[in-house]
Amino acid sequence: MSKIVSIHSYRGGTGKSNSTANLAATIARHGYRVGVVDTDIQSPGIHVLFGFDEDQIDRSLNDYLWGRRAIQEVAYDVTSILEGKGTERSKLFLVPSSAKAGEIARVLREGYDVGLLNDGFQDLVKSLKLDYLLIDTHPGLNEETLLSITISDVLVLILRPDQQDYQGTAVTVDVARKLEVPKLLMVVNKAPTVFDAALLKQKVEEAYSAVVAGVLPHSDEMMVLASTGIFSVKYPHHPLTQIVEAIAHQIMHKS
Repeated sequence: MSKIVSIHSYRGGTGKSNSTANLAATIARHGYRVGVVDTDIQSPGIHVLFGFDEDQIDRSLNDYLWGRRAIQEVAYDVTSILEGKGTERSKLFLVPSSAKAGEIARVLREGYDVGLLNDGFQDLVKSLKLDYLLIDTHPGLNEETLLSITISDVLVLILRPDQQDYQGTAVTVDVARKLEVPKLLMVVNKAPTVFDAALLKQKVEEAYSAVVAGVLPHSDEMMVLASTGIFSVKYPHHPLTQIVEAIAHQIMHKS
């Protein structure tokens, strides 16, 4: 049975796309077929982590939404990004959004039929025989985000230890509960290394009455990598990668 996992944050700058890419690669390495869809159509960026620049994207989610291609036709096989760190069954696919200014301007000007996203997600899961589909959502709450949350088996909320993030995330948690998301996980990202991770985890769990799947500390190595690759692949033995691994296990766990 395939799972749809939405990775969301109330505000931008939380490291949501980086977290999505690292979790997708980690799950794929366990021998699963994993797809990633960038639905942050107004400000796409996750493709950079998979080694694409703007000129290399000749087909995108935009083409599907505007009826130019089937959803499976805009999926790129990016399994090579795993650098052989997986099993024979491991597969990783990416559906990017267009990073071209004209395409982004058209989305902002004309919009798109959000209902097509749900159909596209289901078609992608079937056509690529996916075990997991990870959706990198647009920050905040809009129609596309609400749809993604509604159809998700797992919702992962990324937040920083910041008062604005705390307040905005509270709204998202409330909405997720009203939409009856089967599984809600919190991830605290970019935590200053002077913070006690266990105390921070306890504070957030008490504030939202939700499970904190992991506290990811600020990492100089992550900053130096600067989105030129997937951290968990480049640094497989790093303590940060071990936390990502633990979060991935909670996504994969049935309960």
